[in-house]
Amino acid sequence: MIAYGDRAQTQCEVVRLFRETHPDLPPLNQGTISKIEAQYREMGHVRKVPSKRQAVVDDDTKLNLLLALEENPITPARQLARDSTAHVRVFH
Repeated sequence: MIAYGDRAQTQCEVVRLFRETHPDLPPLNQGTISKIEAQYREMGHVRKVPSKRQAVVDDDTKLNLLLALEENPITPARQLARDSTAHVRVFH
């Protein structure tokens, strides 16, 4: 049971009430409600939590990516990033 509005309700009831109350927003499903509820129980809020991982890219890698993109502009940026991951350090 979770609260939405003025009383405690099941997740299915919350989905229905949300759709009725906010017809202009994309609909929620029970899985989304379950994840939101779990996050609230664990953290006490439902704000998006930033990732603790942060990629650090040195200037040489940035320059190499720009040059590669200039040489082959149809290459997807994600592919270029994957190809250059050997030069990226990830800190926790």
